[in-house]
Amino acid sequence: MKVFLRFMLVGGTGFVVDAALLWLILHVTSIGPLPARLISSSCSMFVTWMLNRNFAFGPSDRKVLHEGAIYGGVTMIASMVNFTTYAVVLFLWPTTPPLLAMLIGSIVATSFSFTGYSRVVFR
Repeated sequence: MKVFLRFMLVGGTGFVVDAALLWLILHVTSIGPLPARLISSSCSMFVTWMLNRNFAFGPSDRKVLHEGAIYGGVTMIASMVNFTTYAVVLFLWPTTPPLLAMLIGSIVATSFSFTGYSRVVFR
């Protein structure tokens, strides 16, 4: 249970990084909500890897680059689930605020990413 709570704290931190960058990009540039989200989520992915590695799960027995590659693979699949949900929400309900669509996508992807990280990356 402690690991899951730490994972949720890390995820919350990643969400804040993602949301803050998304908001900043949308308000400072002319980039649209879909490419802006690709940028913000990529940055938050690195932050969460470091926090999951050092706080939630602990390092795996793999070399850092190997662990990072596996983490990246699991995260990319979770990000596809997240981004697809985000895009579908914006497509079906175009007046949805992008940050709300992001929250919905994050909730949907959470269980997938916890399972992948705990059973594949940091086993």
